[in-house]
Amino acid sequence: MQTQTFVKTFLKVSVLGLYFLIFITETSKAQTPGKSEQEILTLSKDKWQWMSDKNVDKLNALFNEKAMFVHMGGSWGKSRELDVIKSGNIWYKKATVHSASVNFIGNTAILLNDLDLVAVVGGNEVVNPFMVTEVYVNENGKWTMGSLTFSKLARAVK
Repeated sequence: MQTQTFVKTFLKVSVLGLYFLIFITETSKAQTPGKSEQEILTLSKDKWQWMSDKNVDKLNALFNEKAMFVHMGGSWGKSRELDVIKSGNIWYKKATVHSASVNFIGNTAILLNDLDLVAVVGGNEVVNPFMVTEVYVNENGKWTMGSLTFSKLARAVK
């Protein structure tokens, strides 16, 4: 009789403990970015710095050979984007990211940045609010950028 009571109590405590463990695990996932998510957020942050620094060597390694770039004035591929950055035709002077989110579909990460961008375009400094879509693809364990699209927002610069 005591053994039966002990087993029932043990099972109840074990089930409650399992529920508690699942709850804590799921709560911590919601509060902190996962490894892959953090990796993409860090890669994006580094990319903005490399663009500001006009570091075309780092960007060349990051941009996929088939990458496409969409701007307010047109769209083009990797080599032209690198030329635009290197020449200073567009200087991505400073990106202030207000929020960022990452969604994964298979080996593809889609990052949305709500940001204000200070840029020098054709010698004139401009500040615009953008929603920037960055698409990253993981091939052979390495993330590369497949697309970068600027969508101008109707909101005022923050």
